[in-house]
Amino acid sequence: MVQPTETKARPDRAESTETAPMVSFRNVWKSFGAIEVLRGIDLTIERGQVVCVIGASGSGKSTMLRCVNGLEETTDGVIEVGGELIGVRLRDGRRYELSPREAAAQRRHIGMVFQQFNLFPNRTALENVMEGPVVVAGVPRARARRRAEELLARVGLSDRAGMYPRQLSGGQQQRVAIARALAMDPQLMLFDEPTSALDPELVGEVLGVMKQLAEAGMTMIVVTHEMTFAREVADRVAFVDAGRIVEYGTPAEVFGHPTHPRTREFLARVQ
Repeated sequence: MVQPTETKARPDRAESTETAPMVSFRNVWKSFGAIEVLRGIDLTIERGQVVCVIGASGSGKSTMLRCVNGLEETTDGVIEVGGELIGVRLRDGRRYELSPREAAAQRRHIGMVFQQFNLFPNRTALENVMEGPVVVAGVPRARARRRAEELLARVGLSDRAGMYPRQLSGGQQQRVAIARALAMDPQLMLFDEPTSALDPELVGEVLGVMKQLAEAGMTMIVVTHEMTFAREVADRVAFVDAGRIVEYGTPAEVFGHPTHPRTREFLARVQ
């Protein structure tokens, strides 16, 4: 049995409602041993918003994403997705960790696209997209196949459905990875530097798919070094430094009129 621990988080329970923000960080801390990676993150993301998270390597951006879908447990504070607490229950001021099965069930509704494509090498593009719905959600294969075909068409890969990952370019593999995440019908999509492993000429095809998702109203958190994408697509931009959000606002505010010295220093190097 998991032992409860004291927490500084405020709520004892969360209500799942259609009007709740899609994502809410409340005083989120994450430590690896003595190293504090996240230090009191507070952030609210409304449904349909695209938030781009920028900052130097090692600032805590990827850890933020991994805490959202429960791949990392928060040390303190809480994260809610759609009004539901992620990874823990709170009762009488104490934290109780969810079981692995409960945590996995939560992740089914949160799509994540990683830097590396993580496709099954022995399955075709179509089979990779079908895998989650069939194995995890128990969707009949015929229905999963139709949905996978629709999603591959959506990312412009209908003609690559029967190919294996080794036969696809990096950009094509990442688009398959996006289709695979969408196959679980997520309410939220997380992107962890999805173009960082791509050759420069392949970046545009992946960002194009992401722009289409944003235009369709998908709620997205995107950790990225693509400043042009953040300027054009994001509703809000968060600059993270040493585990804290030190600047947050519209792209025009963050890129055009940054107020924090670290933001100005960072943007001077990358723009």
